[in-house]
Amino acid sequence: MEVFSEYLDSMANQEHRERMEEVLSWVNNQYPHLMPKIAWNQPMFTDHGTYIIGFSVAKHHLAVAPEAAGIKHFSNEIVQAGYEHTKQLVRIRWDGPVDFSLLKKMIEFNMLDKADCSTFWRK
Repeated sequence: MEVFSEYLDSMANQEHRERMEEVLSWVNNQYPHLMPKIAWNQPMFTDHGTYIIGFSVAKHHLAVAPEAAGIKHFSNEIVQAGYEHTKQLVRIRWDGPVDFSLLKKMIEFNMLDKADCSTFWRK
């Protein structure tokens, strides 16, 4: 995951960096066919040139961005997992657990839903 090295090295908080690296490594290991890349200064994964999932950091949380369709589809499960969300991202507090089963569902939903997508973002 060398593509994320510079991004991770730029994170001042060691615990946040370790958490982000854990999540990015998990995605990379679970879905080795997804292309890891940095775009808009954020780590993300794509499939056949279309966006699948992205991540960013804030002071109090790790943000997961499965696009609005993913948020809408999993809104109830996101809330049940104890996360806050907006129309575009899910907030996972740094001091809380990562629900990898929910992350898996969001990634697989996007891969399936965007299997025939020829654009980076949904239209």
